[in-house]
Amino acid sequence: MSDSKEKLAEICLPVRKDNQLSYHIYLETSFSNLPERIRELKLSERKVCIVTDSNVNPLYGKELLELLTPCCQSVSIYEIPAGEANKNLGEIQKLYKHLILHKLDRQDCLLALGGGVTGDMTGFAAATYLRGIRFIQVPTTLLSQVDSSIGGKTGVDFDQYKNMVGAFHQPSLVYINIHTLTTLPEEQLACGMGEVLKHGLIKDASYYEWTINHMTEIEERDPAVLLSLIEGSCRIKRQVVEKDPLEKGERALLNFGHTIGHAIEKLKDFKLLHGQCVALGSVAAAYISRMRGLISDEEYYEIRDMNVGFGLPISFDGLKTQDIIAATKHDKKMASGKVKFILLKGIGHAFIDTAVTEEEMTEALKEINADLWS
Repeated sequence: MSDSKEKLAEICLPVRKDNQLSYHIYLETSFSNLPERIRELKLSERKVCIVTDSNVNPLYGKELLELLTPCCQSVSIYEIPAGEANKNLGEIQKLYKHLILHKLDRQDCLLALGGGVTGDMTGFAAATYLRGIRFIQVPTTLLSQVDSSIGGKTGVDFDQYKNMVGAFHQPSLVYINIHTLTTLPEEQLACGMGEVLKHGLIKDASYYEWTINHMTEIEERDPAVLLSLIEGSCRIKRQVVEKDPLEKGERALLNFGHTIGHAIEKLKDFKLLHGQCVALGSVAAAYISRMRGLISDEEYYEIRDMNVGFGLPISFDGLKTQDIIAATKHDKKMASGKVKFILLKGIGHAFIDTAVTEEEMTEALKEINADLWS
């Protein structure tokens, strides 16, 4: 990673599946090169539907429509209501209807313009419409740029159970314009940092320390530093998904913080953002690692304090410990009836553990449940 403030160059990261090129991740500073990337996919005689949400559409929808219209047979925009509460099969059905009315066929393409919810929903629709069509990821939040847009996981929530219905469907292209982070609310930037820190914690101690050392520049949204930050995270995510594209082994490490995080997210009725809940789950998982003597007190407190430094929570209220533990047992990441935890054996070294006890979870939740502090 470079700290150079010189002119920012395009970065291209190839992603492979089964030792064959699957798609490219492009890191750019504008949308100006997107038409060329679209042409490379041979979409000039094809229809494209831009799927975006009610927050992102007013910011970038018109710009992409104008850029892509000359590159394709036709381009339409479909807007979904913003927010996790709308990540459901009902909204997918409405999208299907739009695609049918606009006569998209198996050679056509969807383009996800937005954050993780939009990307997950668009990918799922692409995986299931006409038994599978191509789709492109154009992530506009830090969280989606470093995490959800890469790796082919798609899905929707079902009765508030997160991503319970989904499919693996690889994108044809991931196009990241870091300029979109200039319009990102502080809270959303913080949520993305939860995933960035996670990548360092599970795989790369030097990247984790680099992130901490560049806290000021990240919060100031320095373009060169953001480019290095996103490139570093994308490289870690790429490394993991290339080795395990269908989450049968090592890819589960990316779920660090998600076991308790998803339970809190569900019980809070999605009033806490995904990145905030993952941050809480990460503190809990680090606390269990500390209790087992796998990380030092100093390492644990650094993990917790970095949440604070990047605007992420280290506590919650309004939930009962027993309800959170019960909710973890309904998570899709259960393995043979056992709760699957990702723990740390030092910074940069994570492992899968299915033997975390309810007592350990209870102690960890005491650490982050403000209602129990006295």
